[in-house]
This record gives sequence, structure tokens and C-alpha cells, in this order.
Amino acid sequence: MPVLIDAEETWIQDPIDHLAYEMMTKYNRQRAIVFNTFQMYRKDMSSRLRDAHQDVVKHNCYLGVKMVRGAYMEREEARAEKMQCENPIHPTKEDTDKAFNKGLTFCLDNKQRITLMCGSHNDYSNKFLTVLMEKHGLKPNDPHIWFAQLLGMSDHITFNLSRAGYNVAKYVPYGPVSAVMPYLIRRAQENTSVAGQSSRELQLIRKELRRRRE
Repeated sequence: MPVLIDAEETWIQDPIDHLAYEMMTKYNRQRAIVFNTFQMYRKDMSSRLRDAHQDVVKHNCYLGVKMVRGAYMEREEARAEKMQCENPIHPTKEDTDKAFNKGLTFCLDNKQRITLMCGSHNDYSNKFLTVLMEKHGLKPNDPHIWFAQLLGMSDHITFNLSRAGYNVAKYVPYGPVSAVMPYLIRRAQENTSVAGQSSRELQLIRKELRRRRE
């Protein structure tokens, strides 16, 4: 059963990475079982992804990559201002989008050692990954490529990918309401690609209802 290790803020991420890569060296000998999360809104994450790939090549194991845009933008900005240091987050969403899509390209270019889970609610990035797969001659159900969205968000992406035969997972947050609701609210607030997603999905639902009535 694969294990996906979530990412946290920059100031506590290094020990998490250290643990993740120790686990990969031990358990990812035949295939990727342990996945680490790469938050591509960080300015240094592209280089960290390359370093992680070099590390698994060095240790003759496999890299599990869960790629996301990021979830702690406000906290990172507030801490950088308080500490009077450089903000580790890309200054614009366009820079983050570019880094994310370049990260997808890197993973596909190094597919011999990388298994990828694309955790994104962004329409373009998901479509871009399907184009990359076709370019590399990969079938939709290639076991090294997965797509994932949160339960209740971007269902039009999830279901259409699944219908086309791609490997798709739905994140299912569970636990006390007091813990789960703040988590979901943060995701909606912090992930710019989700902003306005509800209205877009509502428009799609209305469009489908009209189609069925005709």
C-alpha cells in the first residue's frame, strides 16, 4: 500500500524530507511505495525535485512524487515579513503554474525512476499531463502516473479523467468536524486555482441539466 507523506511549512519541512528519503531508500527498491510531497509554489522546489531524483539514482531506488502547488502561502508570507527574510514563495501565480508544469515535464522525462501523483484542481495542468503522457507513449492507465483531487472539488476533472481510463484518486479528508472544516476552508482560500471553482462547477452542472432537458 503506497504511503504519501504530506508537506508542511518551509521551516519544518527539512526533517520531513529527511525521513521520507530514508524510507524511500529502504522501501522503494522495486517500485515507488513511499511518496514525498513537492509544493511547487516554493522557489527552491524545482531544484529540490532534481536533487531528489539524483538521490534515488545514487541509491538505486525509486522516487515517489506527489506534486501540488502549495497550501501555506499566507503563513509563509507572514513569517517572512516577521523574520525580515525573503519570501520562499513565487511572487505570482503564473510563476507557480510554470514551475508546476515544468515539474510535470521533469517527472515524465525521468519516468524510469519516478512515479507521479499529480494533485491538482487546475484544468490546464491536468490536460497538460495527459498530453505529456501521449508524447511519451504512455497508456492512460500507466501505473506510474496518477491524478488526484479532493472529494467534492473539481469532480468534472476527476470523472472525465476516470472515464478516459486514467488512474484517478479522490482525497477523502476524515476526522472531527472541528479539524476537517478548517482544512477544507484553507484549501479553498490558499489554492488560487480553486478560487472560483465552485461557480465554474455550478455552471457546468447547469449546462448539463439544460442538455438533459433538451
